[in-house]
Amino acid sequence: MLDPSLFLSFKLAVVTTVLLLLLATPVAWWLAFTRHPIKPVIETLTALPLVLPPTVMGFYLLLLMSPNSLLGGWWLTLTDSTLTFSFSGLVIASLVYSLPFAVQPLQTAFEQIGKAPLEASATLRASPLDTFWSVAVPMARRGFITAAALTFAHTLGEFGVVLMIGGNIPGKTRVVSVTIYEHVETLQYAEAHTLAAILLVLSFAVLLLVYGLNRRIPVRAA
Repeated sequence: MLDPSLFLSFKLAVVTTVLLLLLATPVAWWLAFTRHPIKPVIETLTALPLVLPPTVMGFYLLLLMSPNSLLGGWWLTLTDSTLTFSFSGLVIASLVYSLPFAVQPLQTAFEQIGKAPLEASATLRASPLDTFWSVAVPMARRGFITAAALTFAHTLGEFGVVLMIGGNIPGKTRVVSVTIYEHVETLQYAEAHTLAAILLVLSFAVLLLVYGLNRRIPVRAA
């Protein structure tokens, strides 16, 4: 029987990927076409999780979501539960930590489209929303596939941030990476090897899927 932490990690990765695609798409779109002076600041903030140690990111997220903070206090009042050491807290932490893996591929894909197809659509009196869905999204399919795959794989293997935010509560916040670490600490190498091998195969399969689909999808929509 597979370890329950594997299913929890899979659930976390799926929820994070779906939500992050919804959140990252408008951010990436704005970054791709804006000339606002604040653009470098926003790009830096979105890329910050790439260079910050997970413990640093986890520490500040822990402070942000504590019951004494504005966000944590509001959540406690609203739901009568804390964000820390909960699945909801893991989702928020994963959204922040995996943000660059969604924003950067989408931003690159939108930038490669250029303004010419969008302006051509506008001359045909298409609304901005119609232009986005009928022109930009089909032409940026590679970016969406890459963003989804990288976000899913990265969230699946998170360790430091999720450990600091969620702890190690079985069935609630214990993800597979924490379980592997626990097995190694207790010298249960066979169990650790099984879970690690599953993650390795899943990560390889996700990346293989991305490269395979990108080879089949044309750069520009027909």
